[in-house]
Amino acid sequence: MEPRKRPGRTPAPTGRTGRPRQAEVARLAGVSQATVSLVLSPNPDGKGRIISEETRHRVLEAARSLGYVPDPAARRLAAARNNLLGVFSFTATFPTDVQHSYYPFLVGVEREAAALGYDLVLFTGSSSAGADALGRVRLADGCLFMGRHTPRAELKRLVEDGFPVVHLGRREELEGMASVGADYVEATREVVAHLAGLGHQRIVLVREDDDALASADRQQGFLEGVQAAGLPASVYRTADPHRDLTPERLRAWSDEGVTAFVAEETDTSAAWRGLLSAVRGAGLDCPGDVSLALLGSPPSDLADEPMPTGFDIPRARLGAAAVRLLAGLVENEGDSGATRAREPLVACVFRPGPTTGPPPSSRR
Repeated sequence: MEPRKRPGRTPAPTGRTGRPRQAEVARLAGVSQATVSLVLSPNPDGKGRIISEETRHRVLEAARSLGYVPDPAARRLAAARNNLLGVFSFTATFPTDVQHSYYPFLVGVEREAAALGYDLVLFTGSSSAGADALGRVRLADGCLFMGRHTPRAELKRLVEDGFPVVHLGRREELEGMASVGADYVEATREVVAHLAGLGHQRIVLVREDDDALASADRQQGFLEGVQAAGLPASVYRTADPHRDLTPERLRAWSDEGVTAFVAEETDTSAAWRGLLSAVRGAGLDCPGDVSLALLGSPPSDLADEPMPTGFDIPRARLGAAAVRLLAGLVENEGDSGATRAREPLVACVFRPGPTTGPPPSSRR
């Protein structure tokens, strides 16, 4: 039985700032802080101690009189779940601008979370600062990560601790981390097949020089596509497309018989921007002299340009699929094997456009 302390209640403090604390509730109720914690716990089980109804009533009355509100972070430590899903973006500011490429993902994330009865808490940080910020995501029941380059060591620690983690975008380098991604391989193969069907015999893939899986998938689809068409494989990797994709380089390719180029979409769309600039600088007509295709969607600031041939990434569907997978992990207490097979790669939609046509030789 909880030993009753002498009443000795203190009046509710006046002129205070900040939220009331459990220690103040304990003083006002004339009990220990441990007793207050047991009474106000979201899942009180007494932990072997019996709290009398009179003591419980005094604690609840003191909490009400002080306006005490439990700290959500503290409740998260005591409760099994709080129906919060985190979304962490490795950007300096959270992408809420409708023109940002991540925004459609967030639309799908928000809708699916609401449908499943979860609220969202948003986290952000640059790739360098984000590593130190990852500890904050434990305030949520699980977290969805967005970003082309992520801190592997910190994510690995979360996964090893059993914290539910889903990456939006296929990731396989971290064992046990679930991810949801688009089928870039099949979508790229379809774009290459379209160009081959128009009669192009020399096609070059332009991509950035990194090891992101999204880039690797597009390259795999390109290589499979040209092989299926019986064409030579030409992949041009560059760390700086604006510097390396010069008009002279484009003219040389054209002289060698290259009649079509495909570029990958990334956060910056650097390969596509560099390719467009070089084609224009070389004085080549599109699609009269060369055909151009984009493996993804063009950046919003190029909306006035002709819509390029390529494919559209179903970003809202991917966001919804990621939330479903994350919610499943939360329900299964982080066991990625229990839910990973439920979310296959999401198909992209082929997009015809005026930037591709038959090669110049077939017109003549």
